[in-house]
Amino acid sequence: MASTSINKEQWGTRVGLILAMAGNAVGLGNFFRFPVQAVQNRGGAFILPFIVCFLLMGIPLLLIEWSSGRFGGKFGNHSTPYILDTMAKGRIWKYIGVFGIFTNIAVAAYYCYIESWTMAYVFHSVGGTFTGKTQAEVAGFFTNYVDIGHSTTGIPYEAVLFYIVCLALNTYILSRGLAGVEKAAKIGMPLLILFGVVLAIRGVTLGTTGMTPEHPDASAWDGLNFLWTPQFDSLSNPKVWLAAAGQIFFTLSVGMGTVHCYAAYVRSKDDIALNAVSAGFMNEFVEVVLGSMIVIPIAAGYLGLDWVKENAGFGMAFQTMPYLFQQWGTLFAAIAGVMWFGLLFFAGITSSLAMGTPWMGFMQDEFKWKREKSAYSFGLIVLILGLPTVLFYQQGVFDQYDYWAGTVSLVVFALLETIVFAWIFGIDKGWNEINTGADIRLPVIFKYIIKYVTPVLLLFVFVGSVFTPVGNDWQAAFANLFSGQGWALDNGSLIKQLTNSGLKEQIAAAANDPVLSATLKDKMFYINLARLLLLGLFVGLASLVYLAYKKRVREGRATE
Repeated sequence: MASTSINKEQWGTRVGLILAMAGNAVGLGNFFRFPVQAVQNRGGAFILPFIVCFLLMGIPLLLIEWSSGRFGGKFGNHSTPYILDTMAKGRIWKYIGVFGIFTNIAVAAYYCYIESWTMAYVFHSVGGTFTGKTQAEVAGFFTNYVDIGHSTTGIPYEAVLFYIVCLALNTYILSRGLAGVEKAAKIGMPLLILFGVVLAIRGVTLGTTGMTPEHPDASAWDGLNFLWTPQFDSLSNPKVWLAAAGQIFFTLSVGMGTVHCYAAYVRSKDDIALNAVSAGFMNEFVEVVLGSMIVIPIAAGYLGLDWVKENAGFGMAFQTMPYLFQQWGTLFAAIAGVMWFGLLFFAGITSSLAMGTPWMGFMQDEFKWKREKSAYSFGLIVLILGLPTVLFYQQGVFDQYDYWAGTVSLVVFALLETIVFAWIFGIDKGWNEINTGADIRLPVIFKYIIKYVTPVLLLFVFVGSVFTPVGNDWQAAFANLFSGQGWALDNGSLIKQLTNSGLKEQIAAAANDPVLSATLKDKMFYINLARLLLLGLFVGLASLVYLAYKKRVREGRATE
């Protein structure tokens, strides 16, 4: 089972490892997805289910992935196909592990695009682009930026240029190996926290001083109270539980394969239990404390809580925050813009760097590629796969990547890896692996949570995404089912998404509008193209795993 891998890298320090792992988890979603999810799920009603999901699903998944990665690393395996292969007999598991490479490449393709937005917005904040602009003009700036036909600087294909520069920086750092990733984390994470603390202090102390004649009742404290007032009735709402569980995947980067890969480079007796818990709680500090104290309080302080409830969405980070910063004067607006988009950039790049390591580990282990060649090939693949998200952003390619790779794939892989760890590898062996070299002793209750509770929660999340009822109204759906009226699926459910049901309804409704109908049909084409690209990527990676297996057979290293 031992490997002749040339991949001999290890982490330099525990601090560097924890910062790199925290950087992997602390991403863009901590600062604009978490607060938006909280607002859309009634603020304090979201917090309790989120904390429960963190303890019953987030921490167990971190423990599973850290211990699985270290176990596979003992046999020279640094990516999920052959990490799982060392844990379970049977040829199928290495192909389940393909998700751990596929998800990272596919997510990196569009994630680096978001990352490049933050880079561009730092440039525009310093240049004073947003000075004197109205709220509508600042919001319109983003629309123009992602429209390839426009340029906010006069540079042709500006969005493509920033995307390539951002991806090139990622690729260069990856080519320096774990030392490069560790150095980036040691620089990026402290700056991220520093910028976050400064902005959070401003958000907390804004109070009612930001209110305007248009919003005389605006108060930052209303935003904080809304987020932090628990509502116990949410404990019986499946919609909130699904949203909270979904956020855990985004916030901890579990179900991707990056944690396995990072953990595969730790020493065999390193304390992974403490590392996993430390990285998890550092991520939650950044998300729950800093993330909740910036966007929502500042927006509520100037625009009012009612406006926030009605307009909370992904675009607030780019379409609203630059306008709000302008209320602080030209100089402080520029400083706040650099801090806000700077912290988003550092959050993004420490996560996207992690996405390159599974591919690199696999190619180094199985095909003896050098580190530089592995990094540059990752950059090239992401460039080819990612350019459609830039060029056809408005046609839905970006959203398709996010849904299938950044949502569905995470849940599927997390569910399957939990089954492998707890039921096939065996919870007793798994628990011993978790505690090997541990400086802290985990409560034994987590052994049973990993075996029983976590798989059930994951299955709940998966089934919930497949059969999401109309309007996400689970109570009405069950009432209709028991009364014999059936179960009507929402267009956001996995089944309806797969069949393009919502888009087909829009096309049918636009039958009398030739222009709109043609636009929607064009969008259908690009959506299907995005899915074909993702399918091609998965099949290509599975083929490489098969070739690697045949190579291992020839070399006498294969397991059955």
